[in-house]
Formats: sequence, C-alpha cells, structure tokens
Amino acid sequence: MKSSARRKIYVFDTTLRDGEQCPGASLTPDEKLEIAKQLERLNVDIIEAGFPAASAGEVEAIQKISKAVKTPVICALSRMVPKDIDLAREALKFAKKKRLHVFLATSKIHREYKLRKRKSEILKLAVQNIKYGKKFFDDVEFSPEDAARTERAFLAEVVQAGIDAGATTVNVPDTVGYSMPIEFGDLIAFLIKKSPALGKKVNLSVHCHNDLGLAVANSLAAIQNGANQVECTVNGIGERAGNASLEEIAMGIDTRRDLMNAYTNINLKEITKSSRLISHLTGLVVQPNKAIVGRNAFAHESGIHQDGLLKMRQTYEIIDPKRIGLSGSEIVMGKHSGRHAFRERLQKLGIKLDAAQLDQAFERFKELSDQKKYIFDKDLEAIAEDQISQIPETWQFEFLKIASETGSRPEAAIRLKREGKVTSAASDGDGPVDACYRAIEKITGIKARLTHYAIQSVTSGKDALGEVNIKAVIEGHEVSGRGTSTDVIEASVKAYLFALNKVYARIGKKPISPI
Repeated sequence: MKSSARRKIYVFDTTLRDGEQCPGASLTPDEKLEIAKQLERLNVDIIEAGFPAASAGEVEAIQKISKAVKTPVICALSRMVPKDIDLAREALKFAKKKRLHVFLATSKIHREYKLRKRKSEILKLAVQNIKYGKKFFDDVEFSPEDAARTERAFLAEVVQAGIDAGATTVNVPDTVGYSMPIEFGDLIAFLIKKSPALGKKVNLSVHCHNDLGLAVANSLAAIQNGANQVECTVNGIGERAGNASLEEIAMGIDTRRDLMNAYTNINLKEITKSSRLISHLTGLVVQPNKAIVGRNAFAHESGIHQDGLLKMRQTYEIIDPKRIGLSGSEIVMGKHSGRHAFRERLQKLGIKLDAAQLDQAFERFKELSDQKKYIFDKDLEAIAEDQISQIPETWQFEFLKIASETGSRPEAAIRLKREGKVTSAASDGDGPVDACYRAIEKITGIKARLTHYAIQSVTSGKDALGEVNIKAVIEGHEVSGRGTSTDVIEASVKAYLFALNKVYARIGKKPISPI
C-alpha cells in the first residue's frame, strides 16, 4: 500500500533507443514491437521507441509501436534540428500519448571539440528548437547532453532557459558515466535550488551511464535528492558499459522503501520475462552474477548459506524471487553444499534413505562434486539409487588405468579389494571395456558372458554423469548390473562388479568355481 508521503518515480525506458545502440544489439521493427508490448506489460511510464533520424526503418518501428501500444507515453529522440523534429512528428503521428525528446551537448569539451559553438549559441539553439517542438508537442523533454561535466553555472542557465522555452521534462544526463553518487546527487540538489519548479511542475529526469559501474547508484542518489524520473534499460544494455539497469533501480526502490520514500508503477512480476526476452532478441547474454536477473542472483551453493536459507529465507535473500516472476530460489548442489541441503533436496525428490544410507550417499555426493562442476537432480537420484539397491561388496573397486594407442589393442590395469586383500591384473582387449572385463576375470577367476550392455548420459554437459547397465550370465545366473561415473569406462567396471557381487550375495560364502 503506497503511503501518501512517498513520491512517484516515473520510469523512462530507453531499451529500444539507447539500449539498441549497444554494438550488435540492432533490432528489426517487428522485434522492437515485441519488446514494446512487453515493456507495456512491465508497466513502464515512457517508452523511448527510437531515433527517427537514424533510418526509415526506425520511423516504421516507432509507428508500429505507436499503433499497438497505448498505455505508456511513446517518445522519439531528436537533435536540436527542425528536420529531426519533423521526422519525430511523422514517427509519432499514431501515438495516443506522445513525447518529443530533444538533446544538445553543453559541456565544455563537447562545445569546443564536437559542436565548435560558444555558450550563447548553445542557449539560442536550445530555446529555438524547444519552442519549435512545442508547436507540435504538448510534452517536450530537454536533455543537456554531458550535463555531469558541464560547468554548474552554465548548466543551471541552460536548464532554466529550457524550462522558460516550454520543456515539460528536463533530463540531466551523466553521458559518459563520470560522476560519483555523492557528486551527482549534489548536482541534482543544486539544480533544484536554482530552478525550484524541477521535480514539481517540471519533471526532473536523470540518465546515467555505467562506465564506472555507478549508473544505478547515481540514479538512486539523484532520486534521493529530488529527481522524479529515471531513464534506464532492461538488463542495463546500452552504449559502451551500458545504462542504468531498470530492474536494479525498480528493486532498489522497492526493497529499500524505508530509505527511498518513493515508488514506481513497475509490474515486478514481469521483470524476469522482460530480461529474458530482451536477451534473446538482442543476443546480449546476461552475466550470471548480474543483480536481480542474473542466473546466480537467487542461487545458493555454500553449505552455510543453504542451511540459513532453508531455516529462514531472509537470512541470505533480501528479495523474494517470486516478486520478479521466478518460481523461487535455487539450491545449487556442489562441493560447497552441506548435509542439510543434501537431505532436503533428496526429500523434495521423494527419496528416503536411512541414516547409514544417507551417510554413504553424502560421501559419494562429495566425491562426485570434486569431479564435476554442477550436480543435477538426476545425479542425486543416481547416487541414491546406488544406496537403495546396494548389495554387499565382496569385490571392491580400487584402481583403473587405461592405455590406448591408435592401431593397437587397448590395455587395462585393474586393482580390486576383497576382504582387505588387494589384487591387481592387466589385460588387453578389443576395446577399453573388454580389456577391463578381461582383467577382472583374471583377478576373480570367474568368467561372465555379457548378454547386454547399454550406456546413457544421466545429466547434461561435458562432465555429465554416465550410467552403464549390463546383463551377464555368471555361474548360470543371469544378473543385471549398473554403475555410474563421470568416466564411462569406470562406470562399466562398476556395473560389472555390481553384477558379480549380486551373484556372491545370492550364493553366500560358497566359492564360485574358477575359470
């Protein structure tokens, strides 16, 4: 429930304009339309749909969006040039709610090296073109480009001139991500002091880039100092290091309501869907450790963290993942996971083990965790099945070495243990598995006739757990055997020993006749 004291922060999404300027992120008109529809579901206040002067395709895309998207304001960017403003008029002619966004560089370095214009010329251009835009648009936003590096006195003069010319929103860009949060927040407070209408009668916006990784921090500092609009992109995409991230700003404001005393109208449950759609269409992969929408943002592997999380989610999560459209947190099973998380995951999978079985399964889990990066539920099921179906290990696997060269028969060296005594043997064979089985026959003195052999991947990835299933006739008994390992040859050996030990379990202590 929103407190009457809390300020509404307008979200100006520029994913389709500034975000698309990220190298390699170009979108077709239809792709831009699909994203715009999702941004409407996300409930952003303003969609900056593009820069009409860039191409005819850009005009087409903005027109398509204007026809299909009705709730947000549709905005088009324009230089301080009448022909650009005319193109923006054409692009936005179907928009139910429309905004013209004009910009002009004001910093000393831009004035001297890019525009080659004096301060007086900058002021004149800004006023003339804002007034020209006001002939056709009720809603005009003015951005003094590179405001963060503009001399404060001149910036205040330009901002007031823009307001007097009819700008309904003034945007303060940190175009190259140069500011620090305390500095940028102070700049916003300074501008409000010079032009008290900012943030009240005239919207005060900020547009921060991430060159020093401070775009979100600068945006939040600006809001705390009186800005009431924030320009951002989904996933933080944009030129160079990108823009302020919409999802981080929205969740920062929502999570720290106590400090920010503000709110947005963003539909938080659409955040994950929006992030994934934009990543898919732009081809820009979201880094795993990205805040809010990264793959690892709500994933926990540390045993200490998992234990705390299972007891009380808030111990290690300040955001409920369901609020952004996820089903919940993810307990990642790996070498850092503890017994508590391991037991909980088995219970969720419907697997029941007694105390002894659980101890042995957890030990096997830790061994497997050292061999592969990710442990999947199928891995855990395989480990548990090994315990549930475990039989007395008359012959225990100790060591395996394979030597194989192109053009020669593979050789296998095997070491097994029985009743504390270790025995070794080596053999060649038609393949590495055949060589292993021949070596086992030498150690055990028992010959088995293989009637079935099958191998499959239990999980995905190059370090997948392989499962081998065999059927063999041993001493007149047809028995099955299964073994799992990240090494399929080792899994084959385990399957063979499983079958062999089954026969030993059936006949008890009676020796099996040697070959």
